[in-house]
Amino acid sequence: MPRLAPPTGLVHRSFIAAMEELRAEGQGGPDDDTTLGAALRDYGTRWRDRAVFEQYVAEVRAAAHPTAPLAVPVTTLWYVDGADYVGRISVRHTVATRFLREYGGHIGYDVRPTARRRGHATDMLRACLPYAAELGLESVLVTCDTDNIGSRKVIEAAGGTFEDERSGKLRYWIRTGAPRV
Repeated sequence: MPRLAPPTGLVHRSFIAAMEELRAEGQGGPDDDTTLGAALRDYGTRWRDRAVFEQYVAEVRAAAHPTAPLAVPVTTLWYVDGADYVGRISVRHTVATRFLREYGGHIGYDVRPTARRRGHATDMLRACLPYAAELGLESVLVTCDTDNIGSRKVIEAAGGTFEDERSGKLRYWIRTGAPRV
């Protein structure tokens, strides 16, 4: 049964296979401005080296700390089934930049192509809401491209309430269950 877990070296082989699947469908190109795209460009050819992969895992885990050298701390969890990497979901601790407030939102996720259409994205999104609540977020902004019907359905199934569309992005809010402060 898949579950959310902190990034781990235990899924090394499966992770590399998943990244190859994502690259084969066009992720990681020069115009891919997603978190995944940047990781594929920065590490894609080097992940096979176990030491480089472990360094990557440590960097992803460290990005959650408020002292991380990022504009916004981000907690990334991997969706794993034993030693099999299925996908990842990232929760930005705030939407403190204009880009995140307008387009990026609090949460981003992806599922490896061979594991899609099985409910994994919906399960990941629902399962990460308590993590967002622990960060003190009462609700989270989740966005998707207007033509991404699958992602729209995932967001709505996880309780997303449509707010509006901005520059080709649908914007939804999802309550996390965190108590109001």
